[in-house]
Amino acid sequence: MTGITQLNTNSNLDQSSHQCDVLIIGSGAAGLSCALKLPEHLSVVILSKADITEASTFYAQGGIAAVIDDTDSLDAHVQDTLICGGGLCKEDVVQAIVESGPGIIQWLDELGVPFTRNTATPGTSVSNDLSSLHLTQEGGHSHRRIIHAADATGVAIWQVLAKTVQTRKNIKLLSHRTAVDLIRAKPITGQKDDHCCGAYVYNQAENHVETVKANAVVLATGGASKTYLYTSNPEVATGDGIAMAWRAKCRVANMEFMQFHPTSLFHPKMRSFLISEAVRGEGGHLLLPNGERFMHRFHPQLELAPRDVVARAIDHEMKRLGVDCLYLDITHRGEDFIKSHFPMIYKKCLEVDLDITKEPIPVVPAAHYTCGGVVTDLAGSTDLPGLYAIGETASTGLHGANRMASNSLLECFALAFSAAKDIASQYEAETLPALKAKNFKLPAWDESQVDDSDENVVITHNWHELRRLMWDYVGIVRTDKRLARAARRIQLLQQEIQEYYSHYKVSNDLLELRNLVTVAQLIVECAKLRKESRGLHFTTDYPQELEEAFDSILIPTEKL
Repeated sequence: MTGITQLNTNSNLDQSSHQCDVLIIGSGAAGLSCALKLPEHLSVVILSKADITEASTFYAQGGIAAVIDDTDSLDAHVQDTLICGGGLCKEDVVQAIVESGPGIIQWLDELGVPFTRNTATPGTSVSNDLSSLHLTQEGGHSHRRIIHAADATGVAIWQVLAKTVQTRKNIKLLSHRTAVDLIRAKPITGQKDDHCCGAYVYNQAENHVETVKANAVVLATGGASKTYLYTSNPEVATGDGIAMAWRAKCRVANMEFMQFHPTSLFHPKMRSFLISEAVRGEGGHLLLPNGERFMHRFHPQLELAPRDVVARAIDHEMKRLGVDCLYLDITHRGEDFIKSHFPMIYKKCLEVDLDITKEPIPVVPAAHYTCGGVVTDLAGSTDLPGLYAIGETASTGLHGANRMASNSLLECFALAFSAAKDIASQYEAETLPALKAKNFKLPAWDESQVDDSDENVVITHNWHELRRLMWDYVGIVRTDKRLARAARRIQLLQQEIQEYYSHYKVSNDLLELRNLVTVAQLIVECAKLRKESRGLHFTTDYPQELEEAFDSILIPTEKL
């Protein structure tokens, strides 16, 4: 990501300070597209916790769900989403986001994302040729409506977004920065409510905390799947935005709905690698170790059942048989078909001597997507003025109790666009309090009372213990006893981590662990509120679904 224009910092600020109109925390599809949609006269800073490629977008294989085929309809997409969401989707939100789909695909196509097409159309303007896009089908969808770039859609989108960002002189990227906390303050004397005025940011390379002053802040940090021992997500998915928003007094909702992707590669030589839903969409069969198919015992849609059903079915069969994995077989589609439709998966599996054209793929479920998050409206606005949350960080009401495949990237772009539009309109109307406070100064970061740590083993031990207990007690199948055990141990871990945080200088590992234990608590508390089984939350103590659906909303003023 070299070549991004560096903004000039205010001469009145020290070397550890930055200021901008809009601070975007996160460099995935949501963050980058929001930056691109903001007016170019606004200065924008994007924080990336690691290399910019370490975002869930980069690993997304499937594609984007959108209605662009004449045999499909917006209403069908809405209804599929509502059914998959288990009665908890907000229909007006679903309608609005689904309606935005064709325009999003048009925008990405015009940017140059190399979507897979049915036929080669050399010399044709792709911006006017959406009808040639190849569509695939995934779990829960009644039609083929997944627009994709082979089986590496995330990489294709990221490359185009990153390249376009480099052309914008108003955008500055700060990589290898970990946000510590949001800054709440009253920028205008006598103002009644706090406003989000920026963030404290840990500079990993220089080992110190910087201050970023901003008139608006956008959380685009992704989800919290690293709370679990096994996950398909990158290392950076530690729930940072959700935890920071909670500490900043924003409501959080439906955190119990953690989606476990049914098919993650099971192999000792490779950390969890996602086997796209599209493999099942194109005819892949789930098999027991003896080669027998089993999904007919769990759902009439077989391998194309909603993800929660497939994940529980695999989990059930693994426990019933006492095996480490099951298998996904696509060999019957033929070598040419597999190599052309799933080139990235094919090559990746070859790295561990697995030829998916000749043998089935060993798979296990893995934590994949956080359906809950920070409560927002359709503009991405949170409870804290000046703070927005978009993408997987947000809980908009689109996904409900279970996200339908490939609706996630759709939501990323839809909320990024609407947040950028809202921020731009507030700038034009000058309604952001921090915008009016021209000489407002942020409180400096104070680490005068802390020392360097000589006990990093505490971080390592608690990191592994937390993720193991979440996998064992708050996984695909839950019970009241397991949740109670998890809650007690998380409380002790929180005390240990907070004491450590209070006495020692921050590090990236410490900040991530602090956020993970916060998110773990939120997941458990939401799960304890739900005395039923719905969508992704299944408990043997309450196996039935209640007649009336409700959101699990946590309010920061309440004691957990």
